[in-house]
Amino acid sequence: MSGAELLTTTQMDRADRLAVEAGVESLFLMENAGRTVANETQRLAGGGTRVTVLCGPGNNGGDGFVAARNLRAGGIEVRVGILAPVNALKGDAAVMAQRWNGPAEPLSAHMLDEADLIVDALFGAGLARPLDGEAAAAVEAMNATGKPIVAVDVPSGLDGTTGTFAGPVVHARRTVTFFRRKPGHLLLPGKQLCGPVTVADIGIPEYVLSAIAPQTWANHFSIWLAQFHWPSIDANKYDRGHAVAVSGPADGTGAARMGARGALRAGAGLVTVASPIDALATNAAHLTAIMLKPFQDPGELAEILADQRKNAVLIGPAVGIGEETLLLAHVVLTSGAAVVLDADVITSFASDSDALWAAIAEHKSRPVVLTPHEGEFERLFPDLMDGSKLERARAAAKRSGATVLLKGADTVIAAPDGRAAINENATPWLATAGAGDVLGGIITGLLSQRMPVFEAVCAGVWLHGEAADAVGPGLIAEDLPEQLPTILARLHHAARREENIKSCKS
Repeated sequence: MSGAELLTTTQMDRADRLAVEAGVESLFLMENAGRTVANETQRLAGGGTRVTVLCGPGNNGGDGFVAARNLRAGGIEVRVGILAPVNALKGDAAVMAQRWNGPAEPLSAHMLDEADLIVDALFGAGLARPLDGEAAAAVEAMNATGKPIVAVDVPSGLDGTTGTFAGPVVHARRTVTFFRRKPGHLLLPGKQLCGPVTVADIGIPEYVLSAIAPQTWANHFSIWLAQFHWPSIDANKYDRGHAVAVSGPADGTGAARMGARGALRAGAGLVTVASPIDALATNAAHLTAIMLKPFQDPGELAEILADQRKNAVLIGPAVGIGEETLLLAHVVLTSGAAVVLDADVITSFASDSDALWAAIAEHKSRPVVLTPHEGEFERLFPDLMDGSKLERARAAAKRSGATVLLKGADTVIAAPDGRAAINENATPWLATAGAGDVLGGIITGLLSQRMPVFEAVCAGVWLHGEAADAVGPGLIAEDLPEQLPTILARLHHAARREENIKSCKS
């Protein structure tokens, strides 16, 4: 999982302390941080650019002084503006101000007007209050210039842990952070305010992570690839699992079929659409490799699922809202199969969520996934709407006993045991009808192959994003499953490469 870990601001402070306790000089860390900022700034600026570096009163400002010194050494015309008097600086920041050996002027709009590019080294990720006074004015003046801004650690005013802000905040073109990213770099609105984020190795030993034990990751394939199930040479279709998608009535069949197609393309050995009688002809007209089983009532659905080989079920897409859906969901939850609860099922339980939690708790050994978007999340967890998206998803997973996939441009996957991942490969083209149905199906297909639930949801979200990115503009939901063979081939190549690396090391 190296590199994918996300550290809160508190955890990052601890990483710094652990590095110093291990004998790494704090000035060495700051020198490396500032040098990386300078390098990224030069890369963005090009030749002949005038740069203004705005330094705050703490260590973020110290990074800024180092960046200014390195920029000047690289032939860039640099001006330094400072929020507090130089003689008020303390610790490492004071040392770096002395090493700058140049003027540090009080902040002014004039120095911003003369700059082609601005380095924001006012405040880092640990800022715990809204900016006000002179600091707020400086941020507003930076943004008003419309000039490119390189932020040090996070854009000033942004909470690095939550990705939120309560006052003025810098709109950066690019951000340079250190050792590991923070959740606020990936969560909205922070993701939009940071621009592309460069992570610098500044000399903090990797082993400090074992003491910190982070529980949040960026959703990169490195965090779940080892758990991804590839078929062995002697495998048959039954070894690869049997996924079931429960269809809605005759006027709502397409969603289940798209989910079923996603499950099949994700690797399920067999996929069946369980269809109400009135939808049977419509479903039959559109299915080939996917099988079809009719049912008239919850009892007949239970008979279909009594075959224990049917080991993963998707229910919710266009199945309808109401008492009948609740009964069908209870049948699915008691079947012993892994369950993905989506869309209409979530809304149907909104008025009696305790009944859902009880049904999940009754069969704890069976994985359950909830896949709400923000509106559905509010219906099911109306008292969990405060706090960051990461905090809310974690709280929901703990309460429900399910792995929660809180969808959006910054999708969060949270497990009841506290693990969480933030997705970062979503594209705007996914804002189209049926995309969520395919996602539910992909996850169901991975669960049918007995992939662990947290990893299966993370993998499903990642595959979904990669497939959408491969299509791009003009994407419709039906395109997504058809992109999976190409994406899976790339993933398989990565898995084989990892195996070869391990073999060489051993």
